[in-house]
Amino acid sequence: MNTFSLLERINNPSDLRELSQDQLYILSKELREFILDTVSNTGGHLASNLGAVELSIALHYVYNTPHDLLVWDVGHQSYPHKILTGRRDQMGSLRQLGGIAGFPKREESEYDTFGVGHSSTSISAALGMAVASKALGKDNKAIAVIGDGSMTAGLAFEGLNNAGWLKSDLLVVLNDNEMSISESVGAISQYLSTILASRFYNTVKQTANKALSLVPTMQKIAHKVEEHMKGMVMPSTMFEELGFNYIGPIDGHDIDELVSHLKRIKQLSGPQFLHVVTKKGQGYKLAEHNPIGYHGVTKFNPSIGMTGNKINSALTYTQVFSKWLCDMAKTETNFLAITPAMREGSGMVEFANLYPEKYFDVGIAEQHALTFAAGVATQGVKAIVAIYSTFLQRGYDQLIHDIALQNLPVMFAIDRSGVVGADGPTHIGAFDLSFLRCIPNMIIMAPSNENECYQMLWTAYRINMPCAVRYPRGSGSGVKIIETPKLLTLGQGKLICSGQKVAILAFGSMLDVAQIVALEINASLCNMRFVKPLDIALIRQMCESHEYIVTIEENVIAGGAGSACSEAMAESGFYLPTLHLGIGDEFPAHGDPKAILKGCGLDKDGVIKSINKFINR
Repeated sequence: MNTFSLLERINNPSDLRELSQDQLYILSKELREFILDTVSNTGGHLASNLGAVELSIALHYVYNTPHDLLVWDVGHQSYPHKILTGRRDQMGSLRQLGGIAGFPKREESEYDTFGVGHSSTSISAALGMAVASKALGKDNKAIAVIGDGSMTAGLAFEGLNNAGWLKSDLLVVLNDNEMSISESVGAISQYLSTILASRFYNTVKQTANKALSLVPTMQKIAHKVEEHMKGMVMPSTMFEELGFNYIGPIDGHDIDELVSHLKRIKQLSGPQFLHVVTKKGQGYKLAEHNPIGYHGVTKFNPSIGMTGNKINSALTYTQVFSKWLCDMAKTETNFLAITPAMREGSGMVEFANLYPEKYFDVGIAEQHALTFAAGVATQGVKAIVAIYSTFLQRGYDQLIHDIALQNLPVMFAIDRSGVVGADGPTHIGAFDLSFLRCIPNMIIMAPSNENECYQMLWTAYRINMPCAVRYPRGSGSGVKIIETPKLLTLGQGKLICSGQKVAILAFGSMLDVAQIVALEINASLCNMRFVKPLDIALIRQMCESHEYIVTIEENVIAGGAGSACSEAMAESGFYLPTLHLGIGDEFPAHGDPKAILKGCGLDKDGVIKSINKFINR
């Protein structure tokens, strides 16, 4: 059993600051072991957190948090931060229903200054905090910690651009854990970084700039020489052109170096940029060798790793898409597949290996991904965009303006729709049916099983206009895929069974629950399959032969598929009592997906209870 003698003494960052600098190395070892123990039992983000241990310790050691404002980008590297800020004993409940969140959450702790889950927001948020603090006359500091992957998003550069212009007191820490710059981490870089961070250097630099401003030609020459010399050993020029004082790269696992630089930076004014190099999975060899595989993990045995996990025999919907994409590529050539940094999550690894010339990962840049796809489609090439539902929200303007308005044949494979479980409200995919169906020229399909998903993907590929297939996270019900393409008739649902009084119109993933309910209460059941266009004829048929209509979907009720049915009924002159079941006007908590659905009343008992209450009111 591991003992954490130092870690158990840290209940908040003020306790941390009582330690000597030498003790921080012992603490980092204990903290890393504690994270491995915890995450192996709860699941969660592992490699990124193991890599951010020393950085987290150094930041809280140097800065007076929570008075000084620390913002973590995305938040998948914030476990050390949570543990050091009074939540060590709660880590056993991580990402579980009623437990602490897997990302920073303002309601959870005063140390979580900004709620996150999506990437590239930290710089803009921290800048807003810095400007607001100045307006209030406060003397606190604002620090944004952003990973290199998040720097690919335009939002990060919008924040950098504005921060450099405003000259606010802001520190941006680039936690670089993937870029190949090992040759820049050495004696020369360390020496230059120390000079750049020193008040002496900055004072001399400012004085020289003032003096040379009287001789513009000399100032320009001096500036060019400085750029050239620094550019030989570090990628500083871009950030300095944006108005930042660039420092680094430095070793993000050397606590002495981190603390030394942070203490110097704390004394400086204006925008500062600290480039820190870390290793994902640091301290756990399996994660070091496979940082992608150990980025997000389920429960596992640390001694044998993820290979010891049981594998579900049923295909996940992500695997169905992966299979379809590879199968389709065997016969089809006029297409390109695009993803915004979700190669593994969206099931594109095999395809990328087999057809690299047709695979495009554009980085964490959803807006660019969609407009890039639109450009592809203008040239008569089918664009397939594989994207999570929650991330599609970030490209909404591009979806409307660049794709739908021009009626371009871009196909969307939307993963992680509906309830997503432990990642919680930041990643929930419960809004897509509502925000998609209001857009002209959109076709929207929702499969209820693996084979239906496979056939819908084929159908969407053949449609010459914007089209989306949205499917949930996790495994299907075990339905065998019929590999022969069978194109579905556009806007045609399917009557599953006939009953009396109540007709249930089910969309996508809720069909399984609806089937059980329909048998128990003797209701008719329709698998609607299409959200847009709706099967109006089937809806009319149900209205003409039943007393009550019930719609059910794994989407928010407001503006969702059920709302579309009510609109269609009203247009056809039918005003039957109608019950809409789905996710209410709230953000569901994190936890087991089945528990979340139950909390939303979308399990068998909840649905029956809601229907009985509705018809017996």
